[in-house]
Amino acid sequence: MNFPTLADIRAAHARIQSFIHRTPILTSTAINQIAGCEIYFKCENFQKVGAFKARGAANAVMKLSPEEREKGVATHSSGNHAAALARAASVAGIPSYIVMPSNAPEIKKKAVKGYGGEIIECEPNLKARETTLEAVVERTGATFIPPYDYMDVIEGQATCALELLEDQPDLDIVMAPVGGGGLLGGTALTAHYLNPEIEVIAGEPAGADDAYRSFHAGHIIPQTGPNTIADGLLTSVGKLNFELIQAYVDDILLATDPQIIEAMRLVYERMKIVIEPSCAVPLAALLANKERFAGKKVGIILSGGNVDLGKLPF
Repeated sequence: MNFPTLADIRAAHARIQSFIHRTPILTSTAINQIAGCEIYFKCENFQKVGAFKARGAANAVMKLSPEEREKGVATHSSGNHAAALARAASVAGIPSYIVMPSNAPEIKKKAVKGYGGEIIECEPNLKARETTLEAVVERTGATFIPPYDYMDVIEGQATCALELLEDQPDLDIVMAPVGGGGLLGGTALTAHYLNPEIEVIAGEPAGADDAYRSFHAGHIIPQTGPNTIADGLLTSVGKLNFELIQAYVDDILLATDPQIIEAMRLVYERMKIVIEPSCAVPLAALLANKERFAGKKVGIILSGGNVDLGKLPF
């Protein structure tokens, strides 16, 4: 498989400048004391659409040919990718068609509509999503942009670690959450190019641990019946991403829901910033394995801040 080169990732970063923020890196003395290491939080919760997904969606849209752009883009997503793609399409001045399950959160539907995306609802199961999307693509001729298992999306997500390691090059470890693996795969690739000595460690919910099991088995074990508060990490790891994870990720650590909630609360209380449960998973995994990180400099990508404030778990 030909993965993006460092030059490709740098080109993607230049390509998406008008679509994204260069997000800040924040630290907390109080959290460092609790963790026993130095943590540098890359705040993608401050990103456009409130999540790192703005990067991959923008890159995929900008790489379309003029003919493809004219017909627009389509995807199926109930979460951050839906809003990210609708917004990228809107900025590029092209149509977007977003297939969303009927039970998708209203806040997510509102975001997609607000960015000018056309929502096509379907039954809340994968088969319905896929068949509805096929019909939409056939009707419109739009290009399907998958949420994570797609090279142009992975290349865009890789720009997050590019910024992190440009701003904080002396890290020992970089951490990201893993669901489908687009952020983790892109992060591992960038770290490998910029400094192969840096360890790349993922955090994953214990109630949705397919990447952890796949990583240790050496082949993909699909996700079945995930049960976790980290609703952005319920999906099975993608094939392309799993290749990157096998090649460049050093470890995947698990965190239970109570640990995730505790880490999320810690960030709210000590850093005064909003993060979603999925975003708290790497910190939760670190705090559950402190000896592994003792005295190290650790970069953690805070993946997003799209949380329903009426349903906080604390």
